[in-house]
Amino acid sequence: MAAVQDGQLNLEVEKDIKTEITNDGSGNINANSSSPGSTSSGGKSKSPAGSGEDQQTLLAVLQFLKRNKLTESVDILRREAGLSADDSLVSESAGAGSGGVPNVSADGGDANSLLSRVSMATPVAPPATAAPKASGGEDQPDVNVVLSAYSQQGDPVLYPLYYNGLKKFIESVLDCHRAELSQVFYPLFVHMYLELVYNNHENEAKQFFEKFSGDQECYYEEDLRILSSMSKKEHMKGNETMLDFRTSKFVLRISRDSYQLLKRHLQERQNNQIWNIIQEHLYIDIFDGMPRSKSQIDAMSGSLAGEGKRDANKAKVFYGLLKEPEIEVPLDDEDEEAENEEGKPKKKKPKKDSMGSKSKKQDPNAPQQTRIPLPELKDSDKLDKIMNMKEATKKIRLGPDNLPSICFYSFLNAYQGLTAVDFTDDSSLIAGGFADSTVRVWSVTPKKLRRVKSAADLSNIDKESDDVLERIMDEKTASESKILYGHSGPVYGISFSPDRNYLLSSSEDGTVRLWSLQTFTCLVGYKGHNYPVWDTQFSPYGYYFISGGHDRVARLWATDHYQPLRMFAGHLADITCTRFHPNSNYVATGSADRTIRLWDVLTGNCVRILTGHKGPIHSLAFSPNGKFMASGATDGRVLLWDVGHGLMVGELKGHTDTIYALKFSRDGEILASGSMDNTVKLWDTLKAFDDVELDDFTAATGHIHLPENSQELLLGTYMTKSTPVIHLHFTRRNLLLAAGAYNP
Repeated sequence: MAAVQDGQLNLEVEKDIKTEITNDGSGNINANSSSPGSTSSGGKSKSPAGSGEDQQTLLAVLQFLKRNKLTESVDILRREAGLSADDSLVSESAGAGSGGVPNVSADGGDANSLLSRVSMATPVAPPATAAPKASGGEDQPDVNVVLSAYSQQGDPVLYPLYYNGLKKFIESVLDCHRAELSQVFYPLFVHMYLELVYNNHENEAKQFFEKFSGDQECYYEEDLRILSSMSKKEHMKGNETMLDFRTSKFVLRISRDSYQLLKRHLQERQNNQIWNIIQEHLYIDIFDGMPRSKSQIDAMSGSLAGEGKRDANKAKVFYGLLKEPEIEVPLDDEDEEAENEEGKPKKKKPKKDSMGSKSKKQDPNAPQQTRIPLPELKDSDKLDKIMNMKEATKKIRLGPDNLPSICFYSFLNAYQGLTAVDFTDDSSLIAGGFADSTVRVWSVTPKKLRRVKSAADLSNIDKESDDVLERIMDEKTASESKILYGHSGPVYGISFSPDRNYLLSSSEDGTVRLWSLQTFTCLVGYKGHNYPVWDTQFSPYGYYFISGGHDRVARLWATDHYQPLRMFAGHLADITCTRFHPNSNYVATGSADRTIRLWDVLTGNCVRILTGHKGPIHSLAFSPNGKFMASGATDGRVLLWDVGHGLMVGELKGHTDTIYALKFSRDGEILASGSMDNTVKLWDTLKAFDDVELDDFTAATGHIHLPENSQELLLGTYMTKSTPVIHLHFTRRNLLLAAGAYNP
């Protein structure tokens, strides 16, 4: 059955197209159909008393399975078809409704020819062929099972005629339907080409590729280049791209009117070859309403497996922020001194902070405070929050008329190859990951980096003294930077913990390491990934962290567990970037399959699939209020997303190369983007989000109208001399810090 959301429509098409095989001459449909006229109930009513050709097919399949000693499959098929043991051994007479079809002996020489006729003419697979099971996880299907689908072939000479006939039909329909139906071209082209290659029609496959590859959209260029390299059957085995095409159904979102047009055309032409591919490899997501325009379709297209299914974005997402704990902020020292001058006793009074009072109200869109267990606040965390609140009172409010100053950290003579950068939240430390397997940490304040004293020296310290935290540090080890050794491959991702006590690093060696910033040593090596780990990030509350890499699976960890707590599988290519939602209940992952997925930390489910980028995604950022997200990719575009509705709400064009860094200002009014084109750009996101109007119809159908207002939203472009921008960070006072390695 085709994966179409309107089952009745689909059955009608199947009935009409397979008339020559499954119609018994009196209008009855055989047991393979589940139309209202048949009596199918859990497979029990599939009786041999269907059409004569259907019986022959069944007996031929049974004979083939027996000859190959697949006795278990024989029993299953016999049981499903309602055959007794004797029925499959003797030659069958014409059954009820067979219309006097001549008898055929099951063990006669016709079995092979019958089987070949069935495999060429009908898309219904034998019941024994189940969905491919993963041998080492969902991303490793059995290659032979995957490839076997391409054994159902027609005449290779007719492939170009089939494709060309459909192309001419789509070009002749009304403009309003043409854009939607044109989406069918790319997946059909891919699967028809792969069928030709698999069945050893190399010359026909080459001619087919040369003739029609130029008709495909430009954003599939890289996929087509990989596809063209698969010119022999041997090339297909073990090829990841081929497995992606085969194991995931390409999702097309089409209006009901457009779908009816396509269905009618294929019925009239009896074009079984194309219909088989649509049934086997495409998921048609039908919606009621006006067809989408070319620009609306292009905005959502481009991923490896088409658009995200509408059902995938219907789950409720609690994007609101958690209620902040109530912390009393003491008066500043200046206020205390003023009071003392007046002769009053020195007394600390609690002072309510504006930020604290805002967050005391529970956000209706926020998850429950206890939805996931979060670490308790230590005294040092409370002190840090107090400092944060004090800094926030001095924060500069940014806007189109008040842009931030930018401080750029250039890594000079970085011959080791700078691959990742991160700043601490208070902007006191900066860390860099390098291609020579090292991690380097610098202090960007006058305060130098020191190690904790040895155990012998610590025993001599008075633990009750007020300055015990200073006394435990070894002044002899003070330096402006530290080098951390441990990885055996380039370091691609690094992340500081919120309390600045720990640092995470992920590497090509397949491990994630946790480093202590008190002793500057490695505490734990987390081994779960089998391939390079491209990115890792701490939760905003610490304790939890996320990692993603070449194995296409993101893993959620806790610092005190050496095994992952959750594994998020679903991407069809490398996971290139990971980000926690500000409330820590969700994780976003960007991938080389050109999709973004949002995962629920509690359940492990994928709650959003966002498509629209035309290249691998390398940067993600959530707005401070958790409602919006920005993403950047190799296509040079920044896309803005509404997390609650799962819709694209903006497109920012201007960069000419891969966007590696995105960051919202502390209030969310401005988005900064950094790219390999050596520029930092500032965008007015307040205006971008204010212009958005979302309703239920838009959310249901994807009829989004993206205004072409990139130039209006662009507030400034700042060029470096020759330094690609790989990280951005807003300080607590809204100063923008940027970092990259100078490239002479």
